[in-house]
Amino acid sequence: MVSGTCILFAFYAAMGADGVWARDRFPQHLFDTLAEPPPDPALANRAAEGFPSRFVGLSAKTGLVRGQARLVGRALTVLGIAGLVATGWTVTALAWAGFVLFALVMAFRFGLTMLGGSRTHLLTDPVSVSLLLPRYTILIALKDEAACMPQLSRALMSLDYPRHLLDVKLLLETGDADTKAAIHSQIWPEGTEVLVLPPGCPQTKPRALNYGLLRARGAFVTVYDAEDRPNPGQLLDAARHFAWNPQLACIQAPLVGNVRGAGWLARHWALEYAIQFNRLMPALARLGLPIALGGTSNHFRKADLMAVGGWDAWNVTEDADLGLRLARLGRRIGVIAPATVEVPPGKLDVWIGQRSRWLKGFLQTWLVLMRDPQGAISSMGVSGFLSMQLMLGGTILSALVHLPWLVWCLVCLLSPEAEVSLFSWSALGLSWTLGMATALSVPRSAFGARLRDLLSVPFYWPLQSVAVLRALYSLARRPHYWVKTPHEAPSFP
Repeated sequence: MVSGTCILFAFYAAMGADGVWARDRFPQHLFDTLAEPPPDPALANRAAEGFPSRFVGLSAKTGLVRGQARLVGRALTVLGIAGLVATGWTVTALAWAGFVLFALVMAFRFGLTMLGGSRTHLLTDPVSVSLLLPRYTILIALKDEAACMPQLSRALMSLDYPRHLLDVKLLLETGDADTKAAIHSQIWPEGTEVLVLPPGCPQTKPRALNYGLLRARGAFVTVYDAEDRPNPGQLLDAARHFAWNPQLACIQAPLVGNVRGAGWLARHWALEYAIQFNRLMPALARLGLPIALGGTSNHFRKADLMAVGGWDAWNVTEDADLGLRLARLGRRIGVIAPATVEVPPGKLDVWIGQRSRWLKGFLQTWLVLMRDPQGAISSMGVSGFLSMQLMLGGTILSALVHLPWLVWCLVCLLSPEAEVSLFSWSALGLSWTLGMATALSVPRSAFGARLRDLLSVPFYWPLQSVAVLRALYSLARRPHYWVKTPHEAPSFP
């Protein structure tokens, strides 16, 4: 028999009420079940310092180590001298080196795109797997997210997983009174906790996630963002895959950008996600290569997550760092089909802020892994190490190259003295063709590419260069500063 409270919960989720409506319509006791333990400074200190103290050398807290700084200094010195002595030769050599690396990145990504079209990466259909469902912890880091609370409440109440087995942790920063008030105006699964972090550094999402992880009661742990709308069956599907394959430490669900009524920038952001989560990640999982995780909808065995130290609170792209660290420590990552819908950034300043943080985190992650290349090769294998260079390093390289390349091509078109070689035009045409072919390979259920999207791709790529310049500046001045992506109340169909 279904209880009256469960009926109210289901009715509330179906109606999609806002906070005031919910308060007016339902009994007060439904809003007074949230646990809110007092902030724990000792726990917050473990959340920030536990990983760097336990895994010495694997944290972004220390930045460039002495050997790396010395190598960078020498390389810049040699490059400067070569540029003065033989400017033409130096420019030509750098251009060729960049082209060869860029071509390798494109070829590798395109090969993954073709391989990622197979559904064999989904392992098997584990519907028939019989299992006793364990408790499932959901960690949600919140900062200035009051507008998203009605949507988040509906999303969690709509999950197919038994509600009494959900262990939801709503993680707040001190002083975020508006978000806390919005939380208390909604209905949440029984046992939900509001955890307010004590003031401290760094004030980052991974610090908050570690704080929640240290109080997690579930055998499995997943991460969602405030604006997420996960498929209701996602937790159940992940649990079945964990039961079917004991070797899996982590499962990534795809992220899909909601482009209903979205503009040009948001559509290209969503296209990137569609390629990443529907083509590249499935291929990497199938080949057993390292995967830089997405920032949300990744599911973990808590025991494995604790064993690798949780998240690095000092890395601003903690998802990519954790994915590569799992691979480095011998843990396997898989992917599943049930997706999570997100709202893409539609404003340029928001897009630049978010992308600069991603690229700064990629740089942090790459520098950490390159502190000991020999050790990385030993732990990840040659194929894993090369894959990491082409995927993570390739993303950084591409961001640095796109805008200068486009500017040079435009200068040559407008200036009669300048001339673009047939080789350069061929390279530009090849990258454009591969980009369009990759976009067309994405299933229409994930993203329906339009002609204007395909034709305008070369004008989206150079925005990465603007973001990477900001990332480099921020890495030098404020390496652990977290650029918060602002979210408006999501409007889903």
